[in-house]
Amino acid sequence: MPRLDDRLKLVASLIRGTTHADIGSDHGHLLAALLATGRIQRGIAVENKPQPHRNSTATLEGLNAEVRLGDGLNVIQENELDSLSICGMGGQSIVRILTNHSDRLPDQLILQPNKAIGSVRQWALNNGYWLVDEQCTAGTRRFEVLLLKRSGTTLDPVYRQLASLRVEESLGLMFGPWFLLRRDVDLQQRLEEEQRYLQAKQKLTAPSRQRLEAIDRLLSHDHFLSR
Repeated sequence: MPRLDDRLKLVASLIRGTTHADIGSDHGHLLAALLATGRIQRGIAVENKPQPHRNSTATLEGLNAEVRLGDGLNVIQENELDSLSICGMGGQSIVRILTNHSDRLPDQLILQPNKAIGSVRQWALNNGYWLVDEQCTAGTRRFEVLLLKRSGTTLDPVYRQLASLRVEESLGLMFGPWFLLRRDVDLQQRLEEEQRYLQAKQKLTAPSRQRLEAIDRLLSHDHFLSR
């Protein structure tokens, strides 16, 4: 069985179901591990280029899995999946995949965006998926993994919890509502470092200035000062 790095180990720990699809399957390693440990019964890897398709096919040979060549959910049928993972892409790319064939999405999504994570949280909030958990890897680089479950159209309870603490929804979308509720020490330390870095710059772009203002508001909030 292929060995998973810490990022994919974290992703795998959040997956359990009957039929699971992994889009952009990283040589099929995640699906191979899920099948070997019995966390899923059947796997579908989706690749959009021939060489990754061949790589995943070799990894998954002899397992209850298939590899499909296509773009995102184009090669998935409606009601075919119990769960879906998309890892290692930018947030905007993930949102595009989710939006293009929303009728083919399962009830459970496990997403690991490399950047623009707030856009993925916003998509979930707008499309009836609750963010039921978010976790991150330890170490130098912080990889955040989001666990989403379809719920309907009511406001995600995690943002109601933030509102009860008078924490803006926009801050939850940007930094992660569960990380904020848990007062994640690693996140706070990283934001303090980023705050010092941005404050030391002589000129800031408009997006950098907005982010610094958001960090300032968050780190000065009573919920975080009372740690």
